[in-house]
Amino acid sequence: MKAKLKIEKDRTVLYEQDYDISDAETFGKACSHAWTQLREKRLARATSIGALFEELDDQLLEDLFGATFSISKGGDGKSG
Repeated sequence: MKAKLKIEKDRTVLYEQDYDISDAETFGKACSHAWTQLREKRLARATSIGALFEELDDQLLEDLFGATFSISKGGDGKSG
């Protein structure tokens, strides 16, 4: 099924992409891809080696606390 995965926090869209989701595996892959993309964005914003070391997965998890994850029908079916 074509679905749009969207992550928002404080009325700001952090991530949005269309996926083909048909089972637990494809849903897990979509979530994993979202995590990777968000982490890469954080790493790209780091300005020093010290800042890079602070960009561990638990910092990203801290940033996601309070975020809203939604899945809606539709999308263009492009897999992420």
